[in-house]
Amino acid sequence: MKENILDVLLYLFENFVYDDPESLNDRDSLQANLLEAGFSPSEINKAFDWLDVLARERPALLRAPGDAGAPVRVHAPEEIAKLDVEARGFLMFLEHSGVLDGERRELVLDRIMALGADEVDLDDLKWIILMVLFSQPGQEVACAFLESDLLGGEGELLN
Repeated sequence: MKENILDVLLYLFENFVYDDPESLNDRDSLQANLLEAGFSPSEINKAFDWLDVLARERPALLRAPGDAGAPVRVHAPEEIAKLDVEARGFLMFLEHSGVLDGERRELVLDRIMALGADEVDLDDLKWIILMVLFSQPGQEVACAFLESDLLGGEGELLN
């Protein structure tokens, strides 16, 4: 049995949400598919809770992306324990290049901490960022940037 919230989220995103975002509205059908795929009910419920929080946390744009007046983010010890230097550097790169703004960076960090995983590697971080951006209106360019990094040359999702 698969016992990881991120595995459930990635499965949902790759198989349902990416092609049909409205599919999240049919939770009974999704839950049946997830159970059939081997996920436990508790991990499925945790994944749905994770998505519910993400849907509620649509930050308003308070400043333009890449705003030079934005403060530098200092990570908490709990965040440092979950994200290595490479992952934290990638977050900083995305923020400085205007792909993420401060509010969405905080939403990404919140969703990472909510996973309950000991560590989140760079590839998983990229998927989490893509899920967060995909849930936010007006983030098509940022999603396209990350998709180009996560999609293979044949247009299939990398695992």
